Amino acid sequence: MGFSLDLCPPLPIPIFSSSSRRVVSLRRSLCTRSTLICAALDRPRLGEVSEPNYQPGAIDDLLLGFFRSKMVEEVGWDSPKPGYDGLMEVVNHLMAKGTKKDVEKSAVRVLRSLFPPLLLDLYQLIITPIGGGKPAAMMLGFFFSARATAILCQWLMGKCTVNAVDLPDGSSSVSGVFVERCKYLEESKCVGVCIHTCKFPTQAFFKDNMGVPLLMEPNFQDYSCQFKFGVSPPEPGEDKTLLEPCLEICPNATRRRELTTRPSTIPCPKV
Repeated sequence: MGFSLDLCPPLPIPIFSSSSRRVVSLRRSLCTRSTLICAALDRPRLGEVSEPNYQPGAIDDLLLGFFRSKMVEEVGWDSPKPGYDGLMEVVNHLMAKGTKKDVEKSAVRVLRSLFPPLLLDLYQLIITPIGGGKPAAMMLGFFFSARATAILCQWLMGKCTVNAVDLPDGSSSVSGVFVERCKYLEESKCVGVCIHTCKFPTQAFFKDNMGVPLLMEPNFQDYSCQFKFGVSPPEPGEDKTLLEPCLEICPNATRRRELTTRPSTIPCPKV
């Protein structure tokens, strides 16, 4: 938010007096409350579309165009709209192409088409087996983080940072990527689009084509997403994201709220 409440001035009285102890207690209380107030003001409201946290440049535009061209090849249709808006229309056409499984397979083919021939096979053959796959998971975490996401991923998802994640064997690895607010989710305005054109296909792509398990945990309240390379996702039928209701910004959400008194309990129809 860019402002603060200075509620903690220096104490003008000796620190050992009884009255000073009361002032210290009051001062701590005010500091705590001011921190909570500022935190509440900084937090986006549910369903609120805030300003983008990443401004794309020329390279990002090239990557967008390349990714969109691959999507168009798969879908067989292109939108007349330019930029990200046009990409979202192509994605929505992909969602209408067939069953959810068909959509996920199409999205995996698009991901494969982004890499040079044989690169994925060589990675899985040479890198993945080292150390039971843990080094590979760490490499992927770094690949999609500070050094490479500025070129390859932030144009699609927004600002990303590297973080540590807990692995199934009880150890910790710096193989996580945290997306502060996913532009893809926010622009699609749909839980189903996120799950079937991004989450499930991306998890399947890394496991089947690079030999590295990946769990993606989108947060449908604040649009953030946690990537956990080296962690296997649950079986599709056990994934709790399939029970998520429509986003507050979903165009159909208002109508659904009119039709039921408990809209938050009804899963997104596109899931």
